[in-house]
Amino acid sequence: MSNQDRPPPPPGPVTTLANRGIQPRFGDLVQSCRKLVMNRLAEHLTGVFAQVDDTLFECAEKAENNQVQTLFFDSMRDIRKQRPQIERTYHQHIAKCFEDFLSGKLKPELKASELDANHLQLIENEEYEENLLVTNMVSRVKARCAQSLFALDQRLAVLNGGRKLGDDDNPVGPQAVALAFREALQPCPFPLRIKTILYMLFDQHVMHGLDNIYDALNQRLIEAGVLPNLKYSVQRSTSVPHPQSNAPGQASTPQQPQPATGVPPTAPPNLAGAPPSDPGQLFSGLAALLGERRQHHGDAPLPGGTPSISSFAPRGATRTYSAAELLEALNRLQQQSAQDLASKLRQPQRVEGLKADLQQQLESHSSLPGQQKLSDYEADVIDLVGMLFDFILDDDNLADIYKTALSHLHTPYLKVALQDKALFTQHHHPARRLLNSMAQAGVLYADEGGERGLLAKMHWVVERIVHGFSGDLLLFDSLLDEFNEYVGTLRHKAELREQRAVEAAKGRDKLLGARQQAVDAIARVLVDRDLPGIIQHFLELTWTDVLVFVLLRHGDRSSEWQRSVEVAEQLAWSGTPQDGQGRARLQQLRIPMLEDLRKGLELLGGYHEDGIRRLLQDLVACQHAVQSQQPQLAARIDSPLPQSKLGEMLGADAELASTPRPASLSSRAQALIKELAQLEFGTWFEFIDGPDTRALKLSWYSPTTRNYMFVDHSGQRVAIMPITQLALDMEQGLARLVPPERSAPLVDRALGAIYRVLQRFTGRTT
Repeated sequence: MSNQDRPPPPPGPVTTLANRGIQPRFGDLVQSCRKLVMNRLAEHLTGVFAQVDDTLFECAEKAENNQVQTLFFDSMRDIRKQRPQIERTYHQHIAKCFEDFLSGKLKPELKASELDANHLQLIENEEYEENLLVTNMVSRVKARCAQSLFALDQRLAVLNGGRKLGDDDNPVGPQAVALAFREALQPCPFPLRIKTILYMLFDQHVMHGLDNIYDALNQRLIEAGVLPNLKYSVQRSTSVPHPQSNAPGQASTPQQPQPATGVPPTAPPNLAGAPPSDPGQLFSGLAALLGERRQHHGDAPLPGGTPSISSFAPRGATRTYSAAELLEALNRLQQQSAQDLASKLRQPQRVEGLKADLQQQLESHSSLPGQQKLSDYEADVIDLVGMLFDFILDDDNLADIYKTALSHLHTPYLKVALQDKALFTQHHHPARRLLNSMAQAGVLYADEGGERGLLAKMHWVVERIVHGFSGDLLLFDSLLDEFNEYVGTLRHKAELREQRAVEAAKGRDKLLGARQQAVDAIARVLVDRDLPGIIQHFLELTWTDVLVFVLLRHGDRSSEWQRSVEVAEQLAWSGTPQDGQGRARLQQLRIPMLEDLRKGLELLGGYHEDGIRRLLQDLVACQHAVQSQQPQLAARIDSPLPQSKLGEMLGADAELASTPRPASLSSRAQALIKELAQLEFGTWFEFIDGPDTRALKLSWYSPTTRNYMFVDHSGQRVAIMPITQLALDMEQGLARLVPPERSAPLVDRALGAIYRVLQRFTGRTT
C-alpha cells in the first residue's frame, strides 16, 4: 500500500484513555480494533479509485453526445488530482469518529422541541439527490448487517462504560463510513452525475466490505471476552428503514445509486431467488427470464393472458425492423391517441389492443411486407412495458378511474423504455418517478378524485405527455414538479385534518380518563349497597359528571375532589337504613351535604334553580322514607334527570369507557398487545368487514386509556378502539398490518410481481 493509501494517524495522543469514556483496561483492545478498521477501510477505498478510470471510460464510450463524453474524460483527470485530498479527508473523518467514541462523546438525540423553524430551509435538488444516495447505502447495510451491527453496538457499549450507543453513534457504523466519504467529496466540484458513479463504486467496494469488517471486529471482541455469549434479538417493529420517508404525495426515491447511462449492466442474479432489490440486477433478471420464456414458450401468451408482440409478427419473417421504423410506428400511434384524447380517457387502453395497433402500423408502412419482425430485445422491452401496464390495470390499490387514466401513458412510456433502459434500472428516472407519484396520489387521495380534483390533474398530465412527448425527458421532470406541487396541497389538507382529529381525540381522551376515574370512585361508593333508584341513578349519572368536571378543574389531589367524593359517600350512606345514632348524624350532615350537592349541580350548568330545588327535595324525601322503614315509598320517588352533558360532549366515545374488558386474553392476544404497544404513528392497518377491506393509519395512541385512533387517507378520523379490541380483531383475522411491500412505489411493485410470475412461468419456482 502506498503512503497516500494509508490512513493518517489520529489527531492527538492516544495514551490518555484513563481520562476518556473508554475504560482503561480496554485501551489496547480498542486501539487494536481501530487499527483493523482503518487499514481495511483504506484498502477498500483504494479499490474505489482503482476502478474509477475504467468505469468512466466505459461511460464515455457509450455517452449520448460529445458534451457528455467530454465530461467523463475530464472527470478522470479531475478525480486523479483530487484523490489525495479525498483520501486524507476521509481517513481523518473516520479517525475523528473514533476519537469521539474514545472520549465518550455520544451525539445527543435531536428532539422535535429543539428544532427552530426559523432556521429550516429547503435544500437544493442536487443536495437532495446526494442525500438519497448516502441514505440508501446506509439503509442497505443496516438491513443486511442487522445481526452483526446489533452485536457490535452491544459490545462497544460495554467498552464505553455501559453507555448505550444511539442509532448512529457506532464509530464504524454505516452512517459514519458513508458520511465520511460524503464529507471528503464535499469540496470537490464534481457534477452530480460523476458523484453518483463515485457513490456507486464506494457502495460496491467499501459499504459491501463492511460485512467482513463487522464480523472481524465482533470476533476480536469475543476473543477478548466482551459479551462472548451474546445472542441476537431485536424487537419487532413495523417501521421499515426506507431511505425515502414516503410522505403522502411525495414521489418515490431511489434505493440504489446508479451511474449515468453508459455504466455496464449488472450481472443477472440467481433466477430462482427472490426478486433483487437492486434495480439493475432486477432488470437483468427480467431480461434473462423473458429470454427463457421466448426460447421455450415463444408461442404461449405472457403471464396474465396477453400475447407477446412477437406472436403478431408474420410467420416466416426473417428480417427485423430498424429502431427508426419502430419509433416512427410509435409516433403514429401516439398521434392517433392524441386525437379526441379527452373522450378516450373514460375508457382504459388495453395492452393487447395497443400491441395489435403497433403491429398494424409496422406492417402497413413496411418496405418488405410479411418479411419483417421486431428484434428479440425490442420485443422483450415491449412485452415488459405491456406487463407493467397490465399490472396497473389489475392493481387493487388503485381505483378504476385512476387505472384508466394511467393506462393511456402506455405508448409514450414504451418510447421512453426503448430510448432509455434507465426507466427500469434507475429509481430516480423522471418518467418512473412521475408514474409512481401519480399512482401513489391515486391511492392516498382517492376521495379527492372529482372532476375538478385529483382526477382532473391526472388527466391534464396524461394529455401533456401524449400531446407533447417527442423524446425529451425534461418534460417528465417539469410535469413531476408541477404534479407534486399540486399533490402537496392535498397532503397539506390531509395533514391539517389529521392534526385536528388528533387534537380533538386528545381532548376526548382526557375526558374519558377523567370519566373512568369518576366511574370507579362512584363504583366504590355503591359497592355492597342496595339503594333506592333515585339515589343510585343520581350518583351513577349526574354526580359522575360532577366528579369529572371537578377532576378536570382541580385534580385528584385537591380538597374539592376529596369533598365531592365524600358527598357521594354520604348520599349513598343516607340511602341505607340507620339506627338512632346514624339518623342523628344524618341530621347534622344533611344541610352541608345539600349545599355541596347544589354547588355540584350548578357546576354542570344543565339545571335551573327550580329544577335543582325539586331534585334536592326528592332526595331528602327519599332519605326520610328509607329511615322511616318505608322502602316501597322510597322506590316510588322519582325525579327526571337531564341528559348527561359529558355524554353529549363525548358522543360515541362515551361507550369506550364503559366497554367491559375481556376477563382473560389468549397468549397470542397478549403477545399482539405487546407488539402493538411498540408501533409507530403512521403504521397502516387493513380492517376487514365482510367483503370490504379498508386501509386506515394509526394516527394517535393514548397512554392513559390505551385507545388507538385511526384516520383514512384524507386525514379524517374513522375509528377509536382500545388496544385489547385491536389485538382481538388481529387474532381473529379482522385486522392486519399492511405489508411493507404494499407501500412500495408502483413500478417497484409491478416489476417485482412480474419477476415472480415469470419465475413460475419458466419453472424457476412453484
